[in-house]
Amino acid sequence: MRSPRRAGEVRTVLRSLVVDVPDLSSVLPALEQLGFGAVAGFVAGYALKKVGKLAAVVVGLFFVGVQLLAWAGYLTIEWGRVRAEVEPLLAPSSLNEAWHALVSVLTYNVPFAAAFVPGFLLGMRRG
Repeated sequence: MRSPRRAGEVRTVLRSLVVDVPDLSSVLPALEQLGFGAVAGFVAGYALKKVGKLAAVVVGLFFVGVQLLAWAGYLTIEWGRVRAEVEPLLAPSSLNEAWHALVSVLTYNVPFAAAFVPGFLLGMRRG
């Protein structure tokens, strides 16, 4: 059978469990910037993906319209020339440059860029 603890023993045990909690005012500005950066990045990525989907619909409808006009004999399309003009734009190096240019524009003079980019990628994925 255990013996009852005395009040002094309980206080000693509790005092040893006290943890020194840092002052939140020193880290609050950084947390605010990270939070705002992540939210701003998510919203920008989400919006950009929605606009991209709309642009894809417009370009797709334009392509269908041009093909209908070509089929009906109103237009002649030189697909070899179109391919030669578009192919360099779709090269991996060109796409990589476009990605870096987009990120540099969206994070220009932004102190929370470290949180913006992951939020942006998440927004692009969810949008």
